[in-house]
Amino acid sequence: MHKIMALIFGENYWLLHSFLIKVILLARGMRVGKNFRIHGTPYLKIRGKVSNIVIGNDVFIGGNIDIRNRADGKIVIEDGVFIDDNCRFVAANNALLKIGKASGVGRDCIFNCGADVIIGEKCLLAGMVYINSSDHGIAKNADVIDQGYVHKPVIIEHGAFIGGLVMIKKGVTIKKGAVVGANSVVTEDLPEYSINVGVPARTIKYRE
Repeated sequence: MHKIMALIFGENYWLLHSFLIKVILLARGMRVGKNFRIHGTPYLKIRGKVSNIVIGNDVFIGGNIDIRNRADGKIVIEDGVFIDDNCRFVAANNALLKIGKASGVGRDCIFNCGADVIIGEKCLLAGMVYINSSDHGIAKNADVIDQGYVHKPVIIEHGAFIGGLVMIKKGVTIKKGAVVGANSVVTEDLPEYSINVGVPARTIKYRE
């Protein structure tokens, strides 16, 4: 229906749609900044404080978005962030999920945060990036499904570029300006301005 209405009425439809969505989010208790635009519908599964979800100024969401929190989980999307269609943001425990200013998130990305996940400013994440700051316990004396979780933060520093279909595991820091090639799995820290590929990701050279 959205696509048909946008085809008929053009950008004016999306302006009205975005205004109505913002009013609903504010009424729910979220904090939403100026010039908010969305070309889809949010799905909210809030089991924590709705006021812990903050969307800054000039944020553009290019489709549907899935926002979930539990306990004291916090989600902060800073000014000027672009988020493509069908992304999921989950913050549990006391974790902070923050997307830094002027960063871009490609479609179908998933952020699953049992510990902090901090994305710096002007980072670029391609489609289908999966960031997970939690893992199941895998001790052999119990079934995995019956064990608890291990949580460690993930940090992606200023200006990093993460290619499509990349998985980033718990406890990883990707340093300033680093590049991660498509289909890689990041299990260890990556140095500044490095170019990294593979499973697990390894540094092959540095940006010049």
